[in-house]
Amino acid sequence: MRKVIVGAMVSLDGVMQAPGGPQEDPTGGFRYGGWVAPLVDEVFGEEIDRLFGQPFDLLLGRKTYEIFAAHWPYAEGGPDDSIARTFNSIKKYVATRKGLELTWEGSVALRDAASDVARLKQEDGPALVTQGSADLIQTLLESDLVDEINLFLCPVVLGKGKKLFAEGAAPAAFKLVAHRVSPNGIVIAKYVRDGAVQTGDFAMETPTAAEVARREKMRREG
Repeated sequence: MRKVIVGAMVSLDGVMQAPGGPQEDPTGGFRYGGWVAPLVDEVFGEEIDRLFGQPFDLLLGRKTYEIFAAHWPYAEGGPDDSIARTFNSIKKYVATRKGLELTWEGSVALRDAASDVARLKQEDGPALVTQGSADLIQTLLESDLVDEINLFLCPVVLGKGKKLFAEGAAPAAFKLVAHRVSPNGIVIAKYVRDGAVQTGDFAMETPTAAEVARREKMRREG
C-alpha cells in the first residue's frame, strides 16, 4: 500500500496559489506570487528536506507539472542541486485530461486522477507526494484518498486565490503528530488520517424553552 502525502504552503486564509514566484501562476489576476519566499528560514528548509527525505514519487496537477518541468531539469549544479537530482530521478505522476506533452523524464500521465491514484495506492512502492496542485488535492480530498497532510502555514492573508480546501472534501478526521514553528512564524504541522469525524454536544441535558423555540425556528427555516 502506498500513502498519498500532501505538502502544502498556505496562507492564514487557506490560499496556496503561486507561493514561489510572481510568474508561477497569475491565473485570476493573482498579484502576490512569491509570498512564501520572504519567510523562508532554516527551520522551513529543514522541514522541506524532511518531507522529501523519504522515498517518494511526485503526484502533480497539470499546471504544477508545467512549472516544475520548466525548472528542475535545468537546476542540477545550482543552489538546489540536491532536490533537483531527486526530482529528476524519480517518477512523476501527472493528472491531466488534456494532451499534455510530458517532456520531463520519468513522467506518467493520469487521465482520471481519483481512480488512477486509488489504483496506485494499492500497489507496492514509495509514497505519492504532492506539491502545489490545488485542483488535484481537492479531487483527492473529495475521494478520501489523502493519508497525510503537511501544512506550512504562513503568517499572511492574501484575500483571494486558489485554496487548499474547498466544498466537497470528504469528511475525515486527522491527528496532529508533529509540529514546529519557524523563526519567521511559519507553523509547520503534520497531520495523519484518523478515522471518521466525531461529534459531541455542549448543550444542556434538558434544553430551555428558548432553545426548543430556536430549534423549531431552524426547522421551519430549513
